Amino acid sequence: QVQLVESGGGLVQAGGSLRLSCAASGSIFSVNAMGWYRQAPGKQRELVARILSGGSTNYADSLKGRFTISRDNAKNTVYLQMNSLKSDDTAVYYCNARVRPRFEYREYDYWGQGTQVTVSS
Repeated sequence: QVQLVESGGGLVQAGGSLRLSCAASGSIFSVNAMGWYRQAPGKQRELVARILSGGSTNYADSLKGRFTISRDNAKNTVYLQMNSLKSDDTAVYYCNARVRPRFEYREYDYWGQGTQVTVSS
């Protein structure tokens, strides 16, 4: 079993910052890509940022310059630093990881439970 546990969401004023964390644990052989997605009320889930095990990143175009994704491979943990937050950033943020579990020969996508980020204007 593989679990993703997120932390760091909350309520922040517009212009403020938050840092999200997501740790993968369990029966893990390797972790490939890790990323963050978000879903606002009435909208589809969308990619925020993604990072490969080697450090390559990609971001939603609209978020470049405000959000930074990073990871600690030794801890199987991914972070999302969010600066200059706007009310439009209000959403549930989900962690995603592509993991090869122990004793498996393929990778699977796993999701965290989601953490609420609310930006007040």
